[in-house]
Amino acid sequence: QGARELNLVAQDLAHYGRDRRDGFALPELLETLVKETSIPWIRNLYLYSAGITPRLLDVIAANPRIVRYLDTPMQHGSDAVLARMRRPERQRTIREKVRMYRDAVPDLAMRTTVIVGFPGETEDDFNTLLDFLEEIQFDRVGVFTYSPQEGTRANDMFDDVPQSLKNERQERVQELQRAITGERYERFTGREAELLVTGIDKVNGYFECRAPWQADDIDGVTMVRIPDDFGATFPMGGAPQRGLASLPVLQPGPGALIDAHVDHVVDDYDFQATFLRVGSSPSAVPSVRVSRALPMMAHPSSVSSFGR
Repeated sequence: QGARELNLVAQDLAHYGRDRRDGFALPELLETLVKETSIPWIRNLYLYSAGITPRLLDVIAANPRIVRYLDTPMQHGSDAVLARMRRPERQRTIREKVRMYRDAVPDLAMRTTVIVGFPGETEDDFNTLLDFLEEIQFDRVGVFTYSPQEGTRANDMFDDVPQSLKNERQERVQELQRAITGERYERFTGREAELLVTGIDKVNGYFECRAPWQADDIDGVTMVRIPDDFGATFPMGGAPQRGLASLPVLQPGPGALIDAHVDHVVDDYDFQATFLRVGSSPSAVPSVRVSRALPMMAHPSSVSSFGR
């Protein structure tokens, strides 16, 4: 139907298929999507490390239509805080797994999330988090301040970190990560990349795009100067016409794929690029569709076995 990007999203996407109990898990789902659709970009969001297997990494590495992007929540860098959060990972295991991910999938863009101000978080715990982020060098980090949530074990803990200190720590992480992201993003400059057009700034003459390493709404944008003769060479619809004035506004929904040269990083998070050519534009769906019946939960209590 014209879709250009498919985002797979779950509380823990890596748990996909556990309720099926038939061996059809996330790697098999991804292989099926690649085989039975022609959607150019398939993106995985929110996978906890326990489910990121060598098999899954091999599938991502072997299929260029599965974008080399991994969003895996880390939550903290202090072992003491991770233990209080009841998270299975520790610094050592996070370090080992990040190395494995990057070795298995070259040029992988990695995003994570952390929480500051969790009950009992000391200044030493927080500084450990900063040091660990500096060491691991994630491409992007989302940072949130802790707030009690009814029904969680942490809700019974004494919320001993003042909100003002939580906010200060959030800003310090954001400031550190901004510099890390700017440095990490430099590796994408000077190369050619396929971009997805998400809008057109007709006033300033730019395509608003995102790259495979930029998830929608959270990872910045890539701005591409529209060539003066673009209307004659690549009309967005209708008969070819010259000049920016003839360009229709890009409607919400699927956009164009273009190839561009990534010139430089802008303000640490965004990119400036130069238009090269119209990119690949595959048909949206194959001619033969496979009808599928979605599996239903056998019993409502099964939610507790897989939910987080």
